[in-house]
Amino acid sequence: MKSLRLIIALLLLSFVLGSNAQVTKRTGSDTRKKDKKEGAAATVSDRQQSFYEIKEPSDADLQWMKVIYREVHFSNGKNAALFYPELPNEDGESLYFIIMRLLCKNQIKAYEYTDEIFTDDHLVDKDQLFYNYSIDVVEAKGSTEKNRIYEFEDADIRSNQVLSYYIIEKWEFDTRSNQMKARVEALCPVMHREDDWSGEVKRYPMFWVKLNDIRPYMAQQYVFTDDDNNLPRYSIDDFFKLNMYTGEIIKTKNLRNLSLRQMYPENEVAYKNAQDSIEQRLRSFNKDLWVPPLEELQARAEAEEKARAEAEGEVAEGEEGTETEVDSAEPAEEKTVARTTKRGSKSKDNKKASSKSKSKTKKTKIKERKPKTSTQTVNTGVRSVRNRKK
Repeated sequence: MKSLRLIIALLLLSFVLGSNAQVTKRTGSDTRKKDKKEGAAATVSDRQQSFYEIKEPSDADLQWMKVIYREVHFSNGKNAALFYPELPNEDGESLYFIIMRLLCKNQIKAYEYTDEIFTDDHLVDKDQLFYNYSIDVVEAKGSTEKNRIYEFEDADIRSNQVLSYYIIEKWEFDTRSNQMKARVEALCPVMHREDDWSGEVKRYPMFWVKLNDIRPYMAQQYVFTDDDNNLPRYSIDDFFKLNMYTGEIIKTKNLRNLSLRQMYPENEVAYKNAQDSIEQRLRSFNKDLWVPPLEELQARAEAEEKARAEAEGEVAEGEEGTETEVDSAEPAEEKTVARTTKRGSKSKDNKKASSKSKSKTKKTKIKERKPKTSTQTVNTGVRSVRNRKK
């Protein structure tokens, strides 16, 4: 019995040890799977960042570039998709909320507006930024002295005052693709505040954010861009990538670093003409690089010739001349007939004029019948031959 009990105890001990080893083995495999999953998640985020990032072409691949500054305003066209909703709801959140949440969590970098240099030496001071624009924030859980994290209530960041964005738009001709492309490099939220004394609405640019830094987050927020179709079909990233925004040109990069308003401070007509001229040159630059087909060249030449003729009045005069010649043959007689009913010398003059016109028409008839007389002479010759035979 003792030996039997000893055997049973050994079997139980081996079973317990084996189960513990199996549990340890399973726990270790689960830990490795978890670590692998976390590593994969980190890799996916890096991959996602690189997927949405638009790489700048090198200077060797560029032959031409123009830097344009635009103001994308809330009231222009379909730009309202960037500002809706004013407060986050079931439809999502606006672009300004996305930027502010990422900035408060230190997930993106913001740069000074006045510098326009996107390096770490020109990062914006967030504490000073919140103070200048009266944005109420509090330190979030997990915030440290070196890595301060903030959080805010939705109504405390004054999103209703951000009514426009300044964007830096680069028009580049790439020799690799032989195409002209426009891409947005950075954007700046602009607060519109009414002055307490004058009542004038003034613009306060806040900071620059590189678009590549916020592309993965903009791609997750879908918006609808048409009042007739409320289905959100495009993301905010698509909105900028496909150039679906509308904005007026406020500045081009120049040697004096002056805006158009500084160049034309009091002449509104010259200011608008400068905007239209820049826009037209940008749109026609890519088209002027290529030689059009022969059919298009012929159509252009005909259109130019027609426009020149119309400008000189040649076409109009020719059409009027033909109409007067046709009309002068028939209505002249009608006018003479109508005037014959009148008494006096007018009727006599009309009779003379009618007789002259008839004589002229008779002369023309004689001239037209000349070839007929020639045929008759030939026919008479044939008849004379027949008569001789008889």
